[in-house]
Amino acid sequence: MNTRQRICENEERVLSGFAVLSSRSKGRARGEPECEVRTCFQRDIDRIIHSKSFRRLKHKTQVFLRPEGDHYRTRLTHTLEVTRIARTIARALGLNEDLTEAGALGHDLGHTPFGHAGELVLNEVLPGGFSHNSQSVRAAERLEKNGLGLNLTLETLDAMQCHTGEREASTLEGRIIRFADRIAYINHDIDDAVRAGVLSASDIPKEFEDALGDTCNRRIDTLVRDVVSASLGRPEVAMSPSVFTAMMRLRAFMFEAVYKNPVAKSEESKAKELILSLFGLFSRHPERLPPDFRRIADEEGPERAACDYIAGMTDNFAVSVFAREFVPEGWHGGLRG
Repeated sequence: MNTRQRICENEERVLSGFAVLSSRSKGRARGEPECEVRTCFQRDIDRIIHSKSFRRLKHKTQVFLRPEGDHYRTRLTHTLEVTRIARTIARALGLNEDLTEAGALGHDLGHTPFGHAGELVLNEVLPGGFSHNSQSVRAAERLEKNGLGLNLTLETLDAMQCHTGEREASTLEGRIIRFADRIAYINHDIDDAVRAGVLSASDIPKEFEDALGDTCNRRIDTLVRDVVSASLGRPEVAMSPSVFTAMMRLRAFMFEAVYKNPVAKSEESKAKELILSLFGLFSRHPERLPPDFRRIADEEGPERAACDYIAGMTDNFAVSVFAREFVPEGWHGGLRG
């Protein structure tokens, strides 16, 4: 019996009857020999972490565009916080932590530069619309490894797709990620907003302190424990009605106080114009795209190729491409005298 088989045997002994066992995965779109050491979901984790899309998350906006301070969240640090919260919940519920971790690590692979501002623009201009969760799946399956994709398991892809939107994940491990994502971003966005001077701790309405706690750490602890207590021993992942209502009301408060705040979003209109300009250029002139994306333009159309190229950009790369394409360079030559 090899290491993977021992892990699978242990899962059968210790995991909940509601867990997805690695040995019973639905598999991958393209069949592969099993690894002797890692389960299928462990391999998904490694493939995501070693992907280019994952590395680029370190330079993508979470809330504040291109922040200069070292301690503001990026899309990468957000992903890591979501992953830790998700694994904590999965372990407490006796679910498959590796599947949960894989889905959490991959859930934002397709997020645009400049956060949701970039997503809104691409949704407006791409025929059929754009969503970062679907783009995350596309990045994993179509764009990575020069078009070969990561060939992740169907369960991991489902968890990535369903962390937001109307459709619910088919596994409890996948459903955890939707809760973990909200728990993470609501609370770390408060922390970043206070750091930025957009909010002060005293601005948080007392009703949320009473219901959830008066610090980010305490709120996260309250929310995680509530998910565990409301879900333990049940074939669902849920929150108690009172805590869920408090969390969603706090989220609504954040939309008004931070996400729509003119100070926090003062540069967002520029970011949108930048994305719009790049999309217009590359969809009209796909010959200006890198070779991998020119192939996509030939197969799926220039709008799709332009969207894929732009969605994969970091904030800084998007700015540099815009400068290269639209800002005149200084004259480096000279006249003979």
